[in-house]
Amino acid sequence: MAKITVHPAFEIGEISDRLFSAFLEPIGTIVNGFMYNPKHKTADEQGFRGDVIEALKATKVPAVRLPGGNFVSAWQWKDSIGPKEQRKVHLDPAWYQFIPNDVGHDEYLQWAEKVGTESLYTINMGTGTMQDAMDLVEYTNFAGGSYWSDLRKKNGHEKPYGVRLFYLGNEMDGHWQLGSWEGNPKGYGYTCQETSKAIKWIDASIETGVCGSSALFMDHFPAWDEEVLDQCYDTVDYLSVHHYHSAPPDNVKALLGGSLYYEDFINTEVSMIDYVAAKHRSPKKVMISFDEYGCMMRENSPLNPGYGRYNMARSHFKFDPQRPYILHDPDNMKHFEFPGREILHMLSFLSIQMAFLRHADRVKIGCMTGGLGALCASDHDNVWKTASHYAYMQMLQYAKGTSMRTSVESETYDMPGYAIDDTSQYTGKEGVNYIDSASAWDKENKRLTIFAINRNEDKDYTLNMDISGFAGYKLKGHYQITAPEGAPDKKSSVNEQEVYAPVENKSGSMKDGVYSANVAPLSWNVIVFEA
Repeated sequence: MAKITVHPAFEIGEISDRLFSAFLEPIGTIVNGFMYNPKHKTADEQGFRGDVIEALKATKVPAVRLPGGNFVSAWQWKDSIGPKEQRKVHLDPAWYQFIPNDVGHDEYLQWAEKVGTESLYTINMGTGTMQDAMDLVEYTNFAGGSYWSDLRKKNGHEKPYGVRLFYLGNEMDGHWQLGSWEGNPKGYGYTCQETSKAIKWIDASIETGVCGSSALFMDHFPAWDEEVLDQCYDTVDYLSVHHYHSAPPDNVKALLGGSLYYEDFINTEVSMIDYVAAKHRSPKKVMISFDEYGCMMRENSPLNPGYGRYNMARSHFKFDPQRPYILHDPDNMKHFEFPGREILHMLSFLSIQMAFLRHADRVKIGCMTGGLGALCASDHDNVWKTASHYAYMQMLQYAKGTSMRTSVESETYDMPGYAIDDTSQYTGKEGVNYIDSASAWDKENKRLTIFAINRNEDKDYTLNMDISGFAGYKLKGHYQITAPEGAPDKKSSVNEQEVYAPVENKSGSMKDGVYSANVAPLSWNVIVFEA
């Protein structure tokens, strides 16, 4: 038995349209293969795959952060515009690949236009300069009459792109980042203050995001973030943070409990931001952007006692003379499959998205790493729908309006602390609810939606949902996704796209404002009420 209570008096905050967005970086064949393949049977005049564009367009994914990622800290955007035969081929030291710039600055933005999604653009603040950033915004957003804006017109895009958000670099606190500011947070913060000021003087309608910590494991977290933000609080709008949660293989409880560490991260950053706001005597609230996030199971690596808890240098600074630079052929795309069970990949990212919902008053942007693949699985020839597609679409459809406080009472479990490697060391958590939940109240459409995951691998629960405070609201539908009975490892495919399509759970009943239903082990549940 478990219980969820939602009451209209207890609101968290408005849910941003950008909360369920995606992240795109040219790693491997994500760009050269998934996005771009001139030889594909559906390729358009620019070489973009039409099947991918149409599939993503149908999802109405709100925004995509592009073009990177670690890649962007050495990318020279000016070498990626104009006639393709005149563009420069560069090395990408972050990922040991050649960047031919077949997909350049204009192509990224035009692809997003075709998909019908907003571009959230990341500026090179590693090897790039403030002048580069100013030129980029002028080229991208200025109407005309200047060198860079007129060059955009000459290159075939008459109207400004109208990019509304520019991130000031990527993971600038990390020593793995080219042009890292790890040892000089004050200098980075001041540079962002001046850069944000300059580009907003070119286009006053834009917002900017400054890098916070790349992970909650950083030795300098959150002091680095505070020093940065103290320099630029008055000119930036978002603190950009990243996190990838890892759990040991087959430890489902640790995987699906990973959202608790996201909440720790959020709570710390909110406190730090508000402290800086108080120092500045500022009424402004800087919001949080999780513009890279993910969750995965991976093997434990050997620990290195005596080297300190945080040592990403060991994995990033491998000066290997045998490691070749690779030119990725878009026509030689290999199919990427998420490792492990398909249902677990779906539940793990949903648990994170619900954590964002529970903090919707401050977390306004979420760009899921692999989000485009979750919405549109693909191989060299085809696209199809996976479990993640269906669940992601439900979040896009129903997580609208106001996030509501969602009280959960359920059986609990403990998560002992564990270390994946020197970097990813997690403290234990006690009393973790098997039922994970969040809710959204769309007042305009008189719709209340409760989202719930049953984290238990073996046990179903009778779940009672008390919405008696919402007078006149009745059950519209209870939709559930779980693995097919007897086939927990089943994978969807081109020929089996509806394996994980939501099914209506008809086990429930409603009485006196309380809806009761059975929720299956390792299941995703969307319960919709309407007045």
